Amino acid sequence: MRPLEGMLIVTLEHAIAAPFCTRQLADLGARVIKVERPGEGDFARAYDSRAHGSASHFVWCNRSKESLTLDLKHPDARAVLQKLVERADVLVQNLAPGAAARMGLDHASLAPVNPRIVVCDISGYGDGGPYTEKKAYDLLIQSEAGFVSVTGTPEQPSKAGLSIADIAAGMYAYSSVLAALLERGRTGRGQRLEISMLEAMSEWMGFPLYYTLDGQPPPPRAGASHAAIYPYGPFACGDGKQVVLAVQHDREWATFCNQVLQLPELTAQYLGNANRLAQREKLRGIIEGVCATLTAAQLVARLDAAQIANGQLNEMADLWKHPQLAARGRWTEIGSPGGTLPALYPPHHVNGSEPPPPMGPVPALGQHTEAILTELGYGETDIARLRADKAI
Repeated sequence: MRPLEGMLIVTLEHAIAAPFCTRQLADLGARVIKVERPGEGDFARAYDSRAHGSASHFVWCNRSKESLTLDLKHPDARAVLQKLVERADVLVQNLAPGAAARMGLDHASLAPVNPRIVVCDISGYGDGGPYTEKKAYDLLIQSEAGFVSVTGTPEQPSKAGLSIADIAAGMYAYSSVLAALLERGRTGRGQRLEISMLEAMSEWMGFPLYYTLDGQPPPPRAGASHAAIYPYGPFACGDGKQVVLAVQHDREWATFCNQVLQLPELTAQYLGNANRLAQREKLRGIIEGVCATLTAAQLVARLDAAQIANGQLNEMADLWKHPQLAARGRWTEIGSPGGTLPALYPPHHVNGSEPPPPMGPVPALGQHTEAILTELGYGETDIARLRADKAI
């Protein structure tokens, strides 16, 4: 039996943070019903059409869910949703600030009729404070949390190449829901969870925050290199390829000098990470000079023989065919409105474990509306009326 089998999750979600949370719950066996606006749905459906006609973000975050279309401005649609949440274990929402509460979908309103329900509210800035009503998207939160200021090159700050603030909030929502369900198992009562994107991202900024304690200068923007450890980053080889290597402490530094650079005289001169950081430009020139005499394969061979951590500077095409993912059987297939798509098993799934994650299809907009309404007791005439009234 899957860990969350038998659990019903109802979600009023769009974009990334909430959908990423609820997809993790679906991966653990929960039934996830995604409530979407008729005709339009989750606006992430329209971001692009790169995945056989579906949006890449949407495919990533919405497999194994059921899509129910409801126009929540229509009273009959709200009545349908009310029936659904009264039997739900969890409600997750990342609507505009205050929108769920205005529809009676806050924990205070739902608990009297469903005391076991866990309500998870995801927002940009949380309740209270001057930013409560501000709209929040991923790049805005990356910027507000200072992430952009420490990312990029000395000349140009940069965002992360993926939705890191959304992912942070989604993962804290996911783990918080699991914790709340565990607590409910002891108390029999649900609770409200509040996840702020800014607070989730600020937690992930712990290193640069403490690095600047008492007004000290921030870590420099170092491109793909580490800002506070050296050498730790990409180095170009003679064949034009780049290898990322990491030297974490002086024992590794001595080995690196002796076996990789084959310049043992550098060991004593550059002992101490702070010393290496202070002289990083001079040291970079020395390391790059050695790397330029080697192919990437030769450098990796030296690094591996010395047990110095290293990796390839891969692109997406390389990740699709990564030998470690293939060897561990991490790829499977899922359905989608445009046909079969490759998909990675979730990280919690150990190859060969039973039962495997559901890995269900990505739903078409409104695909499960009639089936869910029938389950809630609506007959064919009722469903036809709701459709005629444009409530679904």
